[in-house]
Amino acid sequence: MRALVVEDSPDVAQHVIQSLVDAGFVVDRASDGEDAWFRGDTEDYDVVVLDLGLPKLDGLSVLKRWRGAERLFPVLILSARGDWIEKVEGIEAGADDYLAKPFEMGELIARVKGLVRRAAGRGSSVARFGALVLDTARMAASVGGTPVKLSPLEYRLLNYLAHHPGRPVSAGEIADHLYGLADQADVNAVEALVTRLRKKLGAEVIETRRGFGYLLAAPP
Repeated sequence: MRALVVEDSPDVAQHVIQSLVDAGFVVDRASDGEDAWFRGDTEDYDVVVLDLGLPKLDGLSVLKRWRGAERLFPVLILSARGDWIEKVEGIEAGADDYLAKPFEMGELIARVKGLVRRAAGRGSSVARFGALVLDTARMAASVGGTPVKLSPLEYRLLNYLAHHPGRPVSAGEIADHLYGLADQADVNAVEALVTRLRKKLGAEVIETRRGFGYLLAAPP
């Protein structure tokens, strides 16, 4: 899953980014409002963590511009101020959740995962696709009840497919959400990753729709 962290404080940004990476996300960062608006307008994110107190363009204005342009990714607002009026303004501007500073990192990660899960229409952290069971809370997978050891990249690919059930996902889209802007990879790397996953999970778990992409097999 691909996240954008919009935060002008280097220390806070690094802490949030590292925690998201540890939770299985690939993360881009913007340090001011103008950069944030451009990234959100041109890139496809699964979730955004947005600070309100930003240089050049405040976070609320950034959010209003995104929503006005029909950019519908989930947004979690961060703010040093916990005033209820500001919370109402953020929600009315299109935010999906709100967290006041200081905050516990575990709560932020739980809220971010919840936003991504709900955006995919899922109410639980456990997803089932035939014999495959993916637990995003534990970042673990099993097939037929047997745990399967996955590399971070393999987990991220599986997690992305699980959040788009029934829709073939192209190799190019997968690459964007696995590697982000900082470490772009071509479709050949994605194809090699799918091959490795099939060896671990079974060839039937990940289907190929020629000309469209990959998807997880539906339960029988």
